[in-house]
Amino acid sequence: MSLLRIERLNKAYGSLAVTRDVTLTIEHGERHVIIGPNGAGKTSLINQLGGQIRADSGSIFMNGTDITHAPPEARLKHGICRTFQKNTLFQGLSVFENVRLGIGSRYGQPFNLFARIDGNDDLNRRTWAILARTELEHVAGQRVASLSYGDQRRIEVAAALAGEPKLLLLDEPTSGLSPAETQQMIGFIRTLPDDLSIIMIEHDMEVVFQIAHRISVLYYGEVLMTGAPDEVSGNERVREVYLGAGI
Repeated sequence: MSLLRIERLNKAYGSLAVTRDVTLTIEHGERHVIIGPNGAGKTSLINQLGGQIRADSGSIFMNGTDITHAPPEARLKHGICRTFQKNTLFQGLSVFENVRLGIGSRYGQPFNLFARIDGNDDLNRRTWAILARTELEHVAGQRVASLSYGDQRRIEVAAALAGEPKLLLLDEPTSGLSPAETQQMIGFIRTLPDDLSIIMIEHDMEVVFQIAHRISVLYYGEVLMTGAPDEVSGNERVREVYLGAGI
């Protein structure tokens, strides 16, 4: 059974269709990258998978369970976590506190910015484990606002991992990063567990080809094609609609 199955997903705002009959499967441990021109519907698709917006029609199944109408917090329980295009970290809190909040939300702990850090040994233990796994222990006590943007993007992924996902949705994780920071992010993503499935939106084709097992190309809300990187790079229609993307 595929981890995620999307069947004929549709979403429109008036006459503007942002997803049109999108059908995809994501396998266990797959790194699946979604590309396409601006306005192709990439973020709209991720928002439907994460539950931030509701599809007009179609179905989403996670491990065979229909989650089409489930709210974001229920999808978290099914193993879907995500990052966003824009930084959503609490800038005034430490790295440790940001990751700890992610773990607390996963286990139904109250969302309390003022809770004592030493007040729950289990949450603290899990937080340190995530920081160790993502090699962020050395900045655990630093305020997020004091760190580089590249570090903050990695912390966002660490906070998402705190939800113990089976499927991680990454919305342009290298956006705004320098070339050096981009390479660090690629290396960081490659260190994530092999059994973790990832759906990632990405514009930088060098990044895409270093990470993707499969690629889906969206064009005006439709899946133009899905295939291995070499199949996508050799497709003339993809070259035509995604001119200038470096394919």
